[in-house]
This record gives sequence, C-alpha cells and structure tokens, in this order.
Amino acid sequence: MKRAVSISLGSSRRDHVSETVLCGERIRLERLGADGDRHVMRHLFLELDGQVDAFGFGGADLGLEVNAQYHPLYSVRDIVDGLKTPVVDGGGVRTLVERRMAQRMEPLLPPIQPKRALFCVGVARYHMARSFLDAGYEVMFGDLAFGLGVPVFIRSLSTLHILARILLPIMGRIPFEWLYPTGEAQDKIVPKYGNAFKWASVICDDFHYIKRNLPARLDAKVIVTNTTTAEDVELLRARNLSHLVTVTPRLEGRSFGTNVIEAALTAIADKGRPLTQIELSGMIGPNDLQPEVLRLG
Repeated sequence: MKRAVSISLGSSRRDHVSETVLCGERIRLERLGADGDRHVMRHLFLELDGQVDAFGFGGADLGLEVNAQYHPLYSVRDIVDGLKTPVVDGGGVRTLVERRMAQRMEPLLPPIQPKRALFCVGVARYHMARSFLDAGYEVMFGDLAFGLGVPVFIRSLSTLHILARILLPIMGRIPFEWLYPTGEAQDKIVPKYGNAFKWASVICDDFHYIKRNLPARLDAKVIVTNTTTAEDVELLRARNLSHLVTVTPRLEGRSFGTNVIEAALTAIADKGRPLTQIELSGMIGPNDLQPEVLRLG
C-alpha cells in the first residue's frame, strides 16, 4: 500500500490517519503536526525520508502563485532541503479544484444573496477568488488585515496584483510564523474585523486564518475552507454557521488538506518527483474531489 504523509507546522492535536481509495488504488494518508516548531518539522521529514512514497508540506505554502507569477516562500523552504522523497504543498491540486469552486458549490447550496465573499488572505487563495469573481460575486480581500494586522481591506483584483508584486518578495523571506498562526496559536480566537465578517455572505480561506478572528455569531453565513476537524465543525455549529463547505471530501469526520491529496496522487503516480499541473489534471477527473457541504444552522 502506498503511504503519503503530511508533516505540518500546525498542532499535533490535529494528527490523523486514514486509508482511502484514490485513482483505484488504496493508500494510507497520515498527518503529523510539529506544534509550530520548524526544527521538529525538519526532524520528522528527515526521519521518514525515503520510507514513504510522498510528503505533504502542511501548515504553510512553499510558494504562492498570483496572476501567473510564482513567489517562493524562502522562510520555510530550508525545512525540506535535500530530501529524497518528493514534497508537495498542495498548490497544484488547489489550483485545479479551487479555480471553479464557486461554480461547483452553488448547486449544492441554497441561493446565496447578497453575493459577497470575504477572502482573509487573497494571495493564498487566488484561484478560488477568481472563481467567485467569475460567478458574479463582489469580493473583499483582507490580506493586510488578517495577514499583517493592518485594518485595511482591498476591493479589487488589480489592487491585489499590485500588493502581491510589491510585498510577496519581502514576505517570502521573513519568519512564516509572523504571517500565519502555528502551533498553539492555532487554538486562540480573538474576534476582530467584525464588520468584514458581517458584510460577507461567504467567508473563504485556510481555516486557521478564519478561526483566529471568528466572531461570536455567523448566522446565515457560509464558510468555504480546507482542513477541518470534528471539533472545528462543533465550534462553527455553536456560532450558528449556516453551511460549511470543504474544498476536498471529508474522511472519517475531517477534511484533509490539498497537500495531503497532492501527496497521495504523487505517491500513486510513483514518479519520484512532484507532478506537473498537466499530470495532476490527468489524474483528477471532473467529478473527482467534489466539495463537501455540511448544513450546520
């Protein structure tokens, strides 16, 4: 049986193991958290290097693609330097499944009105943002607020392009934990930006960005995100969220991140390297990896 292991900067409390069938092949999926410690994360990679078929890099991205330009995040790349086992961060799968996310989820939900979507950090969910814009949504980007603590929100894609071009080369070289909650910080909730949450009908992003500033009430709202646990679902249910949409299907009560799915496909392909976008698209059919919708409110 193939084995794909996601090693994450996130909390070890979210560790999980599951077996499933992808592309007709049974595979073991594992998630190991390093509790925000990059040295522990590096040790886990080295300990399992050559013993598993593919690694997922979780809790961070190795780089971000915005407006057809790829920006490496050098602050985390040293964690995977020199590994023999291929490492993927899920960006390839994310592009495929998120580029038509709005169009894929709308038939599964009651009509959404007004069509307003908040992206906590648009540069990290760029292809999903494009899908919502294509579907006629008004979109607001919180990159400066949620990412840098500057309470300014962006209303246009062209402004996001300018921001990415200026800031990502700089942000890619500063410590990642300055930008993203890792370890115990993932369990802390400090409600902020209530007007932005109130404005939106749909809230989109990595769940840790959303969770960090969750308001007390989410009445009639939809959250579109990636990795969630059964505990996360109950947290959202208590806030009266209407629907939770996960980009990938749930397995045994939780949704695995796209880095896990891409690692699984890399393991199954058995090429000893990350797959190209064309190779990934050849393995994921139009009906594969459908979003999953949970009605909570």
